[in-house]
Amino acid sequence: MSEQNIPGNWVEICELDEITPNSGICALVDGEQVAVFRIEKDNQLFAVSNYDPFGEANVLSRGIVGTVGEKIVVASPLYKQHFCLSTGQCLQEYDVKIKSYLVKEEAGKVKVAA
Repeated sequence: MSEQNIPGNWVEICELDEITPNSGICALVDGEQVAVFRIEKDNQLFAVSNYDPFGEANVLSRGIVGTVGEKIVVASPLYKQHFCLSTGQCLQEYDVKIKSYLVKEEAGKVKVAA
């Protein structure tokens, strides 16, 4: 799970069980669309911007989750660029990076830092 102890507001997104393992959902956090992913291995959670800068659409939550080397990624459903779920870095275009968010599970609830 990607969690750091920093001050901030946590927005409750959903129950952990509402996210199918190895898939994502979209949530609205402070007016921004956020793609939240649950990875089956170790029940890891990741959150990145839902906006695909190449396809110029909010679609990343519907992308395919997988790995490229050691990195856990989501492949955009539009043009198939891979974005690292930990950092938001695009693996094909190194000068492109999407926003990543802190995310945690607490008492069965998924929360994203606003």
